[in-house]
Amino acid sequence: MRVLAFDGRMGASGDMLLAALLDAGADSDALEPVTDALDVEYRIDEAEKSGIAATTVDVLLTDEKPDSDRSHGRDEPDGGHDHEHGNHDHADGTHDHEHGDANHDHDDHDGVRAEGHGPHRSYLEVREIVADMGLEPRVERDALAIFELLGEAEASVHGEALDEIHFHEVGADDAIADVVGAVALLHDLEPERIVTTPLATGGGTVSMSHGEYPVPTPAVIEIAQRADWSLRGGPVDAELLTPTGAAILGHVADGVDSLPALDLEDSGYGAGGYDLDPHPNVLRVLFGTAEDGSELVKDDIAVLETNLDDATPEVLGGLQETLADAGARDVSILPATMKKSRPGHLVKVICKPADRERVARALAEETGTLGVRDAGVTHRWIANREFETVTVEIAGKSHEVTVKIASDSDGDVYDISTEYDDARAIATETGVPIRDVIRRAERVARSLLETRDRQQ
Repeated sequence: MRVLAFDGRMGASGDMLLAALLDAGADSDALEPVTDALDVEYRIDEAEKSGIAATTVDVLLTDEKPDSDRSHGRDEPDGGHDHEHGNHDHADGTHDHEHGDANHDHDDHDGVRAEGHGPHRSYLEVREIVADMGLEPRVERDALAIFELLGEAEASVHGEALDEIHFHEVGADDAIADVVGAVALLHDLEPERIVTTPLATGGGTVSMSHGEYPVPTPAVIEIAQRADWSLRGGPVDAELLTPTGAAILGHVADGVDSLPALDLEDSGYGAGGYDLDPHPNVLRVLFGTAEDGSELVKDDIAVLETNLDDATPEVLGGLQETLADAGARDVSILPATMKKSRPGHLVKVICKPADRERVARALAEETGTLGVRDAGVTHRWIANREFETVTVEIAGKSHEVTVKIASDSDGDVYDISTEYDDARAIATETGVPIRDVIRRAERVARSLLETRDRQQ
């Protein structure tokens, strides 16, 4: 298996990823669809970082209008923040970046660097631009997924809907060039697997409009929660992992604890903008064939389970599809003997840890279960439970029956179930089938809840 392995000890940024992939043998011609579609060009050069020769990439403007002619919007009050960072990058939906006092050795006299210039766009506008670039379908698909990940991170940070997000830096042409370019170079190399070791975030604080904020930044944290790889702090007080770099690797890379055993074909070093001696500010990538038996991927999973004694065959049959839509990787349904010797089922679901709450909620809503166990960490999500006594009329006589009402933490009811013993007693007394008693009781309970909602 051909594997591309990133060494995350100095973090990652968009331009460092571009540079590392080019240095590892990716063909720069793969970037032509980007330069054909946008008013930018890639300047590829060399630099030395703490004794290591590395490749650098800058995105330059080809339409060199002064800033006053561009809708840059740095002072627009829509949630952006200004801060410094240790990697030369354009990164993110929540911050406008400025370079600080550290040594920055990319020479800009040959052209205007695109970072910090050009229009800021909404998430939907960025999607439209990428879709109109005439990319290979696989490149377009991955680029759109990365911008969706960036958009979801910013939406979470700002408490907004994804379609309402207005990007700052990642909506500009240089950030689009970073993301689409990196994806194009990855596909040019054609690895069968991409992995990364834990990504260093750096440390210290960054200056934002709200004041000083600790590294990693909010967007990076949101992306990391959705990614397979892990974070680690240090080794310097600077921002090493930018949202753009995190989002690219969050979409394409699996996490590993250490570099895998590889029969190397090539390697590359992508330089960041600052000198961080004695630490070489480079992103290293190794490209080669995995040796037999090499453990390449640490696949973190969560196992959720619940016991059901009243689920219909139709509900059970539909769980594979409905839970997969929520993020389940596998669903098993096993026969079981429940309390009071009732036949039932044990439902076991495998999902990624980041999806466990969404999958648990879907499992509760689809089955009406009152509890979902997390087998990995010995805790469970449980419903808020209320017991109501309702009255059903059967053959002109009133009968009281208890129902359980399951709701979430916001009070939204997602299931009503009749206490079986009450329904059986009424069925025995009246001769009405148990399932008819259950349906009548739950219909009365739903009607009562709807009436309460209308009165509030």
